[in-house]
Amino acid sequence: MKIAICDDDSQELNRISSFIDTYKRIRNVPLIYSTFLSAAELVSKVSSEGYNILFLDILMPGINGMQAAHEIRSIDAEVKIVFLTTSPEFAVESYEVKAYDYILKPVSKDKLFSLLDAVFAEEQMLMEGLTIKTQSGIARILFSRLAFVEIMNKKLYFNMADNSVQEVTSSLAAFEEKLLARSEFVKVHRSYIVNLWQVSELRSNEIITNSGKTVPVSRLLYKSVREAYMKHLFLEKGVE
Repeated sequence: MKIAICDDDSQELNRISSFIDTYKRIRNVPLIYSTFLSAAELVSKVSSEGYNILFLDILMPGINGMQAAHEIRSIDAEVKIVFLTTSPEFAVESYEVKAYDYILKPVSKDKLFSLLDAVFAEEQMLMEGLTIKTQSGIARILFSRLAFVEIMNKKLYFNMADNSVQEVTSSLAAFEEKLLARSEFVKVHRSYIVNLWQVSELRSNEIITNSGKTVPVSRLLYKSVREAYMKHLFLEKGVE
């Protein structure tokens, strides 16, 4: 994991760096980090470095943290942005740039450790998946990249987020238990299981995926699908 820390206060920068060094040693996890004293310097490195998480002070001279976050989002839509601030007043504005979290300064070791634990757990989940036997060989299907599964004419089709499709000769039942054990997957039709993270819109009789594909929703399952989708939306926005 690659981390960037940006704060114009060198003392706070050293404090956070020390905590991350301790975290790396105690948890024995692979991570590297870089430090920046200005937001402009950080923005110039984002596209080339591929950071997983940014710790970004909001109140800085020149380009402040919120302005930098807007620029960063135009470069990298996936990087986790964690704001560092002396006041929670920026919490609402942070949603505009899809901030992962914000931490009140001075940063405490416990809060930082808890946040890093959560990020590592999420990164691990992103690598979880299924191994399937296709006509051409063996394929690995990551749950995070699977949009929906469809059964048709005794063929099972794994439709991926990038619109690629993996075909296997199998039944939906063979994978149903493992998929539905995960909260992001829901059965929307007798022939379809959908990943809610890949849904852009739920209509009265169909789902539209992020990639623009249409999946039917059966009348009998619509109520439960809608409940699952609404719960997912609140989870996605950090509302409990």
